Amino acid sequence: MVTARAIASSALARPQRPAAREAAPKRLAILGATGSIGGSCARVIAESEERFEVASVAAGRDGKALARYAVELGAEFAAVADPAGYQDLKEGLEGSGVEAAAGPDAVREAALRPADLVVSAIVGAAGLAPTFAAIAAGRTVALANKETLVCAGAAVMEAARRANSLLLPMDSEHNALFQAIGARDPESIVTMTITASGGPFREWSAERIAAATREEALAHPNWVMGPKVTIDSAGLMNKGLELIEAHFLFGVPPEKLDVVVHPQSIVHGLIAFADGSLIAGMASPDMRTPIAHCLGFPDRIASGVPPPDLAALGRLTFERADLSRFPALGLAMDALKAGGGAPTALNAANEVAVAAFLDRRIGFGDIARLVAKTLAMMERASELFAPRDVAQALSIHHMAGERTKRLLA
Repeated sequence: MVTARAIASSALARPQRPAAREAAPKRLAILGATGSIGGSCARVIAESEERFEVASVAAGRDGKALARYAVELGAEFAAVADPAGYQDLKEGLEGSGVEAAAGPDAVREAALRPADLVVSAIVGAAGLAPTFAAIAAGRTVALANKETLVCAGAAVMEAARRANSLLLPMDSEHNALFQAIGARDPESIVTMTITASGGPFREWSAERIAAATREEALAHPNWVMGPKVTIDSAGLMNKGLELIEAHFLFGVPPEKLDVVVHPQSIVHGLIAFADGSLIAGMASPDMRTPIAHCLGFPDRIASGVPPPDLAALGRLTFERADLSRFPALGLAMDALKAGGGAPTALNAANEVAVAAFLDRRIGFGDIARLVAKTLAMMERASELFAPRDVAQALSIHHMAGERTKRLLA
């Protein structure tokens, strides 16, 4: 497994590159190009156009949007996972010279096009296979897809170790932790903490949260994200997924991982060390900052985002996460401690439950209840075994998803 020690000793050691390579544009493959991360990537690239060229872009099903994105960035290849979006993609790229393709194999091809950095921003378990392909091929991957490590963390990190692939955390929390570690010895870490804004329901009662509407859950006070991630944020499930991700990414045991609620979303991650030092990663709540850090790594490039003005903010506040009001976070913490296939099943059940809530088929409070029922059912059936590889992780993920769908029915 690639641990925080390995990251500190190799990833953060500034490489000595030849002058010719220094001047060459960095080639990018952007998976999940039409989502919020993809849009932010485009804005960061526009700040330093001479530094980048885009080898490939990929998206789920919106062929029209992907075509516009591919032309805007001058991509060489564009792939849409759902063949139903191919005609729109093809028509949108007509006369542009951009190659078009459709289907899961096409997305995998986008991930494997010659590139210096692969941005993994496909939402959900759908991002696992192409991201794993890029890692196994030894690519440097900027990881914004939580599910890759939540579903198959041990297998992914072992593949990264074997292929000498560097994973750069693009989520704001993990990126802050990545920068806070620096060259410090990970063995000296006492606690590693990620922050949560508390979302739209931070001060709501448990009863009011359970009865929340789709519109209320999607009204995040600080961040602009896709609907699935926004719903996860409202129930703090996203923080649980991020704890699981941090465990695998940095090699930190569950008992050293923590969450605190920080409404201002300025501090994104904190690390307490054995000498009593507390190092915090701070930035304005804008995904362009961690994206710029990953795209430019190991250099610093413009993101278009100013640093926080602490005097103007006046104060930063922190509070404990209330697991009684946000049971999804507790479920994720329990899955992390249980290990094996529990995180994989947790993620699958949550994907199905969130989709049902967004379709107005269930209430907000039903999301955590459905996830808990699925995990209990699979535990009784001894189905939460540790996946040995990505194929087995996807099998557990499919099984958990089907169990949740049956509970919905």
